[in-house]
Amino acid sequence: MNSFRSIRSGIVALCLGLIVLTTSACGGAPQASRQLPASEASAYSQLERGDTQSGERYGQWVMETAKGLIDDAYVRDNDKLGVVISPNVQPNEVRDLARSLMQGFHNNFPNRDLSVLVYAPDRQLILTANYDDTSRQIEYQ
Repeated sequence: MNSFRSIRSGIVALCLGLIVLTTSACGGAPQASRQLPASEASAYSQLERGDTQSGERYGQWVMETAKGLIDDAYVRDNDKLGVVISPNVQPNEVRDLARSLMQGFHNNFPNRDLSVLVYAPDRQLILTANYDDTSRQIEYQ
């Protein structure tokens, strides 16, 4: 069973890495934000994907690209990416997911310190990954 989990974690990390390396979040025409029906909006107030145009596009791209792994995403100040993981993500996969998200985030917002905040499906913060552009290291909290 442990080998199955290891293989699954590797596959998730590999898929996210390939997605990050082969696509660009900011390329192409901007896409409109998804609008929730009134009944759904009252049950759940969806976060804006970003507080800047480039952040909005990147947050939308994360949602479209990581189907099944991420339930919600937002970008603030072009240096903070917050994601709510789906129940499909296993606890031992969270750090690999955060690292893959950080790599893509850094590709689209280079030359700055970045943070990826990972929230559980119940919206509780479970992991923060901080990238220091000077040392090019990720610190996990």
